Amino acid sequence: MALPHVATFTDTYLPTVNGVTYTVKTWRDRWRDRGGRMDVVYPESDHDPTSDEYPVRSLPFPFYEGFRLGMPQIPAGVRNAGLVHAHTPFSLGMAGQRLARKLDVPLVASYHTPTSEYAEYVSFNGAVESAVRSSAEHYERWFLGRADTVIAPSERAATHLRKSVDLDTAVTVIPNGVDTTVFEPVDPSDFRERYDLPEGPIVGYTGRHGYEKCLDDVIAACEGLDVTVVFGGDGPAREALERKAEHSDVDVRFLGFLDRSELPELYSAIDVFAFPSPVETQGLVALEANCCGTPVAGVSAGALSDTIDDGETGYSYEEGDIDGFRRAIERVLDEHAALRDTCLARREIVSVDHAIDRLIDVYENVL
Repeated sequence: MALPHVATFTDTYLPTVNGVTYTVKTWRDRWRDRGGRMDVVYPESDHDPTSDEYPVRSLPFPFYEGFRLGMPQIPAGVRNAGLVHAHTPFSLGMAGQRLARKLDVPLVASYHTPTSEYAEYVSFNGAVESAVRSSAEHYERWFLGRADTVIAPSERAATHLRKSVDLDTAVTVIPNGVDTTVFEPVDPSDFRERYDLPEGPIVGYTGRHGYEKCLDDVIAACEGLDVTVVFGGDGPAREALERKAEHSDVDVRFLGFLDRSELPELYSAIDVFAFPSPVETQGLVALEANCCGTPVAGVSAGALSDTIDDGETGYSYEEGDIDGFRRAIERVLDEHAALRDTCLARREIVSVDHAIDRLIDVYENVL
């Protein structure tokens, strides 16, 4: 079957760099490489669009810095699509749902982040947050329930949808996939010099600095260890994280926003990728680190319970157990050489090309 013309709708896109943006862009690029057309509809930003990218009018989201809310518009260029893929349940996801209904074509929805996780950003006390979470879960069930199929990036996320969200719609697991032509071991010497990183073990993280990701646990777990901690990226929790670092004896470095081309250098420069976030639906950065030969010390919660294979690609610990987190970091450092070999041996399994093969099967089924 010829690859269908797909209209993709997302509420987060370039120049913002996160797991959703990376997945949407990489899937679009791979789709185009295989001779297909996959348009991207996204909130207007500073990004200079290509011929298959359609920005729509957007407004700043008042509760989350750097996030823009796209108006639920349907650009003329996507109105002859043969399939709609929504990567968001919010405004542009609604636009995608409307287009699918108007054209009478299948709607596929990807589940990237639990809608309820945004509750803390729009709430000012616990009671309000609880009410927002409950409403978000009802809305999530309503939106996803109107898709022909839902794609989850991990078995843990799929189980959550089937049991906690109580979703009746078919759920298929397709990991987002890692571009293994980009994420591979590289010489980190220039990166270390560029950011003035010291010799000795480095524990690192890169990604969005959100409160829900519990990044201050990284600093707490490294107390008493002879390591340097580096944080790449930015986000609303960064100032609080910097204050935590100021009152710690740990050598903590904040690298700020890193260009995506620098990430393989970062992963290759660090000895342990520390990942305390309990809310991941896949934890793509952990897999990127693994593809560069860097094992992970991460929380056994959310999708990371499946992403981290203890004794093979890293070590995990129970949520909230700082001592357990410290032991996981120490074990990764002690067994680094063997863990690195296993990480590199598994690169092909988590490649984005494998994900696209699966995506084609899903599209064929709903068509």
